[in-house]
Amino acid sequence: MSIFRKSASGIKNKVRERYHSIKKLMWIKCNKCTRMVYFKDYKDNLYICPKCSHIFPMTPGQRFNLLFDNRDWVAIDLPKVSDDPLCFTDRESYAERLVEARDETGAFDAVSTADGKIGGVAVTMCVMNPEFMMGSMGRAVGDGIIASIEHAIAENNPFIIVTASGGARMQENVLSLMQMARTTAAVNNLHAAKIPYIVILTDPTYGGVTASFAMLGDIHIAEQDARIGFAGRRVIEQNLREKLPSNFQTAEYMLEHGMVDMVTKRADMKAALGKILKIITKQPVEIEPIVAATPKPEKHHKGAKSDEKTEGGGAYEKVKLARHENRPHFLDYIAALVTDWMPLAGDRAFGEDPAMQGGLGYFRGIPAMIIGQEKGRDIATRQKYRFGMAAPEGYRKAARLMKLAEKFEIPVITLVDTDGAFAGKEGEERGQSEAVAASTQAGLSIKAPYVSVIAGTGGSGGAIAIATGDKILMMENAIYSVIAPESCASILWKDNKYKEQAAEIMKLTARDMADLNVVDEIVREPSGGAQTNWLTTMEMLGEAVTSSLEELMKIPYAELPARRAAKFFAMGRDVEIYRPEHKEDPDF
Repeated sequence: MSIFRKSASGIKNKVRERYHSIKKLMWIKCNKCTRMVYFKDYKDNLYICPKCSHIFPMTPGQRFNLLFDNRDWVAIDLPKVSDDPLCFTDRESYAERLVEARDETGAFDAVSTADGKIGGVAVTMCVMNPEFMMGSMGRAVGDGIIASIEHAIAENNPFIIVTASGGARMQENVLSLMQMARTTAAVNNLHAAKIPYIVILTDPTYGGVTASFAMLGDIHIAEQDARIGFAGRRVIEQNLREKLPSNFQTAEYMLEHGMVDMVTKRADMKAALGKILKIITKQPVEIEPIVAATPKPEKHHKGAKSDEKTEGGGAYEKVKLARHENRPHFLDYIAALVTDWMPLAGDRAFGEDPAMQGGLGYFRGIPAMIIGQEKGRDIATRQKYRFGMAAPEGYRKAARLMKLAEKFEIPVITLVDTDGAFAGKEGEERGQSEAVAASTQAGLSIKAPYVSVIAGTGGSGGAIAIATGDKILMMENAIYSVIAPESCASILWKDNKYKEQAAEIMKLTARDMADLNVVDEIVREPSGGAQTNWLTTMEMLGEAVTSSLEELMKIPYAELPARRAAKFFAMGRDVEIYRPEHKEDPDF
């Protein structure tokens, strides 16, 4: 019979101090695959089983060493609280359990905090210890998190918390429950001070922890294979009396359902944090050369047949150019114009919508939040991105990212390219109208420079929801309208064949938008359209957006919402519905 007892880390031990003194010579048994692993291999593999890739929890010291530059960090003293206020006893008294946990871990309670640097940026990091009573949250954990947040505010450091917890500590009953409110109040102070707050969700994170500070971050990063949820899987299965999906409450499941921004491998966590921190703290970077190769059009494409036929043609020819399937899309612009791109996901309520892309990056050296619709280029990606038609969660994500940009005091750039918001039963059930309205409202209210680009097809409310910028640019061959000309013809003429006439009368081209005072600047395209020369297109757009941002960044950010509102109030007043001549500019 073994005299050893399993710990939360999956390594058998009884007297931890003795165990640590001899562990370099030990083989350990993985809890998942049951195979024996040499401890040094296990440690060198970041406490992941090299046989089956099972991810084991890490102690605070191990996390600090993993994430801080050069393993260099300074521990922060956290407040101590009295033990066992309820004199709680089950099979063993709470006081005895605390003594045992402290002996085994060498820590006062389940949270530790340290200052250090990640990617050269000074941060305060708080780490929960799953080996201390399952990382459960009682008064000591609540006080520790509050003190850590107050320290981060005082030092003006971005605050990072690494969660690992079974939930509230039952032995403290309602006093544990109150930590949900207390830590949330501390997070409110963190947001009010505009301190960046990043949550790293590791295995396991459950209960009162997820229902408070762990789900209130600016950016949520889930460690690969982490289990994350409110109620435990067994509890839910017992209540529902049914078997849950195998991936239920995994990190990947949470990403799909909009609760986290990204899922990251343990080995990649530090690099991801470094890129995010560099952007949101506005560290300077070198501007990289633009690289963009024009792809060859697919043989089956149904867009404009030739450059000669479309260049300088009527309004419907512009429609065909705007829809040209070889035209650059959102992710193409990102690849060419943005460095250190960090996509962010989820609406924090229902799901992640790939049709609405967004994230952090340097746009030609300027740290920014960049948002836009992605249409896809082949059958598989078009289906994945739903042809750029976002669902409610896409617009809610856009609004969330705009507000993040306001907090980080960085510009917002949006690239509009959609035929409209997704029209379907599911969208209506999840509040498509409210989501579009909320995104429009967020764009009009944020105290941050905001540049919108109508890059392709600007369709209806789905377009304006991310097109309420301080400066609105429009690509030369893009279109912007309340409805597609084919639909307009079908409704008003009762016949789709009048689509070309409808396009002319609707005034939907870039030149029309400038005449109507809807856009501020038309961005030139290469002869024949953006699809003919991606590099030149990227250079022209990059220069136009950068120039607009540099102009807006000189204005006090607090003044921008009122100026933006005045801009839109002025639209539509005293408009003459005809197209003026532009003899001085024959190219348009």
